Amino acid sequence: MSRLTALAVSRTILNWFALASLAANVGIVITGGVVRLTGSGLGCPTWPRCTDDSYVTTAAMGIHGAIEFGNRMLTFVVGLLAVLCVVLAEARRRAGGRDRTETRLALLVFAGIPAQAVIGGFTVLSDLNPWVVGLHFLASMAVIAAAWALVAATGAAPAPSWQAPTAVRRLGGVLVVVSALVLVAGVVVTGSGPHAGDEKARRTGLDPEMISQLHVDLVMLLIGLSIAMVFVLKATGGPARTAVILLVVELAQGLIGFVQYFTHLPAALVAAHMGGSCLVWIATFAVYDVVRARVTAPAADVVPASPAPALAGR
Repeated sequence: MSRLTALAVSRTILNWFALASLAANVGIVITGGVVRLTGSGLGCPTWPRCTDDSYVTTAAMGIHGAIEFGNRMLTFVVGLLAVLCVVLAEARRRAGGRDRTETRLALLVFAGIPAQAVIGGFTVLSDLNPWVVGLHFLASMAVIAAAWALVAATGAAPAPSWQAPTAVRRLGGVLVVVSALVLVAGVVVTGSGPHAGDEKARRTGLDPEMISQLHVDLVMLLIGLSIAMVFVLKATGGPARTAVILLVVELAQGLIGFVQYFTHLPAALVAAHMGGSCLVWIATFAVYDVVRARVTAPAADVVPASPAPALAGR
């Protein structure tokens, strides 16, 4: 195997591209937020074209068209990184006889890109229906989860020396579920709030204060579970640092959320809150990966039994 080929199929290279793919997917969430927060959701009023006569934005569409079209173009960057991850993962499998885990994860990330593009198209064609907009965001969270799984699978983490008890592994699963519920509630809050993406886009009609209270309740539950995870990991000798990072990210995200609420949702803080949502989601899965890791005990040396001594006289 040549040095270039060895480099191409190395775990480190695939991990770098997986990290780039993860960062790009987080970035497109934030830029999608910018589209909505600047009122550019219908800057390109149709799909897949930007206008009825052009696939690209025109001068007549102004700044809103440029912002919306720019966000669409980022899809190609995200897609290119996903394709490269698939190619590298499959090359590693063929070169090293590995299982298909990395390839399957890379394919999962790649499959999410066209799915996201189609949902984005329906978002525009539905004139920014808040439920479709929310689905668009949640689909991004699913892609980010897959991208993180690929990063974790290709990372050069040392073999675990600690195995979580069953109750701790279940707590990790509960953390993921509650974190997902926080995201869903946040989407519903957004759909009832003022940042619709276009001044003519309709809202859900739900009471923003009621939905916001539900969202806060779920956030408090998530923070409480994260504190419990920190103490449980410390008590069982587990790696508590990952849970501490999750807790810090949650507290920072909660602070941004409270400030944005009481300052009447300034666009900059809303964008920061969207980015924070991605970080909380990733940190939750990092904790889940820690507690579900299993220690593989090395095979014990087997000493062949000595044959029984022959009895005298036989």
